[in-house]
Amino acid sequence: MEDLRSGVTFTGNFTQQEPIPEAGIAAALEVLRHGRLHRYNTVPGEAGEACLLEEEFAAFTGARYCLAVASGGYAMGCALRAAGLEPGEAVLTNAFTLAPVPGAIAAAGGRPVFVEITDDLVLDFADLARKAAASGAKLLLLSHMRGHVCDMPALIRLCDQLGVRVIEDCAHTMGAEWEGVPSGRHGLIGCYSTQTYKHMNSGEGGLLITDDAEMAARMVLLSGSYMLYTRHRAAPGPEAFEQLKLDVPNVSGRMDNLRAAILRPQVALLPARAAAWTALYRAMEQGLADVPGLRLIGRPEAERHVASSFQFLLPGWEEGRITALMARCVARGVELKWFGAEDPVAFTSRYPHWRYAGAQSCPATDRILAGLMDMRLPLSFSPEDAALIARIIREEVLLLGQAEEFEPAAAPDID
Repeated sequence: MEDLRSGVTFTGNFTQQEPIPEAGIAAALEVLRHGRLHRYNTVPGEAGEACLLEEEFAAFTGARYCLAVASGGYAMGCALRAAGLEPGEAVLTNAFTLAPVPGAIAAAGGRPVFVEITDDLVLDFADLARKAAASGAKLLLLSHMRGHVCDMPALIRLCDQLGVRVIEDCAHTMGAEWEGVPSGRHGLIGCYSTQTYKHMNSGEGGLLITDDAEMAARMVLLSGSYMLYTRHRAAPGPEAFEQLKLDVPNVSGRMDNLRAAILRPQVALLPARAAAWTALYRAMEQGLADVPGLRLIGRPEAERHVASSFQFLLPGWEEGRITALMARCVARGVELKWFGAEDPVAFTSRYPHWRYAGAQSCPATDRILAGLMDMRLPLSFSPEDAALIARIIREEVLLLGQAEEFEPAAAPDID
């Protein structure tokens, strides 16, 4: 057997993000100096950092209304409650997603119903129609998982026919578009995350957008406005709150002015960051093109993705060969994650691991996830780094693909 390895290794850090912009650091220090961290603790004539962030993100997405909250998970729960989710009600969502999505459904009192995905990692519309009819669900919490966007106009048409309203989980698609329409603008409400590994970084945080005045008013009240809703500027006028303000519970989850101050300068950086991520993604695609036994994920022309991670498939590979690949790659500095592991590891749990959702069967998704590999692409990497990473993966896939025997290895415990 020919040894195809070059011996090169990668020494970068897969969890090292870019530093916070100096403008964000300066703004955060100013908030710390005056001490008014709570979003409603302002002085006369002061809007507050959270209020200004909402205006700026609404303008960036083209939405009428925006609300800044404590996390992306809170954003999804807030959206579901605002949309009128009833206790025990079924909510459709992707079988391929991350734990906060079904977690938000359960926390809001709903019951997750998992929908199959296609080989391109997006929602299977035929299964969606079947599950909607069988469950009676009126809400779809659509996860643009790992930045893969389905045909949004077609989905909205289908959901309109089914009587299903769409809430978009855009944690992985901030700044992405479908046919020029920003991610989060097709459905009733768009939910975003500003957790460290997302497209803007405040450690934790979330944003909600909508064009629906009632939904916006409900979400502001839910977030804990203490009747100070008139201080929101990216929100509807007082009349939208009048019939709601005594009926909507306070489920406190506001964003504070410190995190908003860190985020505001990052909004303007999103287009440049999207371009940088695209360069990393393209370098990975080029490096892994036409590798026998490895399948790249198709990206439609209508989609402009913001690729802060990279996925590929190893169709038909057995567990031992996949864990051997992971071990060989990590020995050369490349950290791969696998969605087919029996037990949940960090950010790679899958629907059978969420037992609170009840036993469900999605065999097509099981087949796909059994060979799905995943890795982060932080902007601390260069395109040359991405090319080197792809070279290492390519060499190891080719080596294991031609090996008749290999030493099985346990999957490394990588975050």
